[in-house]
Amino acid sequence: MQNQAVILNVMKDFPFNGSRWILEILRQAQNDEINGFAKPSIMQERDIQIRGFKVRIPMDVLMVFSANPEDYTNRGNIITPLKDRIDAQILTHYPREIDVGMEITEQEAWTSREDDLEVSIPALFKRLLEEISFKARSSEYIDQKSGVSTRLTITAMEQLISSAERRALINGETKTVARITDVYHIVPALTGKLELVYEGEQEGIINVSKHIIGTAIKKIFTRYFPDPEQQKKKNTDSAYKPILNWFAEGNTLEITDQQSQQQYEESLKQVPGLQDLVREYTDTPDVETEFTFMDFVIEALHQHSILGKEEIHNKRSYSDMLSSMLSSMDDLDNLDDFE
Repeated sequence: MQNQAVILNVMKDFPFNGSRWILEILRQAQNDEINGFAKPSIMQERDIQIRGFKVRIPMDVLMVFSANPEDYTNRGNIITPLKDRIDAQILTHYPREIDVGMEITEQEAWTSREDDLEVSIPALFKRLLEEISFKARSSEYIDQKSGVSTRLTITAMEQLISSAERRALINGETKTVARITDVYHIVPALTGKLELVYEGEQEGIINVSKHIIGTAIKKIFTRYFPDPEQQKKKNTDSAYKPILNWFAEGNTLEITDQQSQQQYEESLKQVPGLQDLVREYTDTPDVETEFTFMDFVIEALHQHSILGKEEIHNKRSYSDMLSSMLSSMDDLDNLDDFE
């Protein structure tokens, strides 16, 4: 009688509407008021069993399920009886195109800060952040069962903007453009979102994150500029020859994280041919973005193993690759003196 009373109460309180009735059954089953309820019975036999009593009613109900990746719940696949009765299982996917990922990030990231400080993010960096997530999803160091969600790019964009804001505030500027320095400040967004396999653990999460950023820079670079590897094979002079000659003469380029815009531009202007290269292959909207592209070229040449790079605290120092290698050997020799 108690079971029948439950049914009568449900039908009395809810006019017979299939979807509302099912929701109430689910609610009561969750509260242990009705036991023995099973989704497969509703989906195929259209039975609802309440403590041994079968209630068969005509139902026109569409049931839609959603689930997180298996690693989130540690439960794995859908149980066989349930899977047998689901008409269609749709496996969702990450954005297959960078442009789609950029639209999602633009929609979800906190980019409009509503303050007096203006931070400009070149399209170059928007595309670069998406490429970083694409590279992470194909990296041998990343546990692909856990996956790389779009939250990574959203968080990375927010940290990129915050890094640029911080530098501008330190220098008393009201306007700034994101730089390569800010790209490397997104490393915490990667370390907090990536699950590593054994090989990745051996390398370390920081090194893996920087490696992924570096491979993304190499990929995006060839979208805007000639491929340095192809330039090496050409019989004619390389497009990067004036730049590389300057470094080969023993010159170094030092860029700090907190340089003002004026100091930043003066540092990059030292490299002959760099600004001309950017103007030839890109159409930048303003002077500030032009210098961001110049900085990007230098970092990309390092990622292609053409220029050496040394990172000390908040400073990046670029030099000729051969000179950088010899300098590293000298450092090892100096260590021998202490033995």
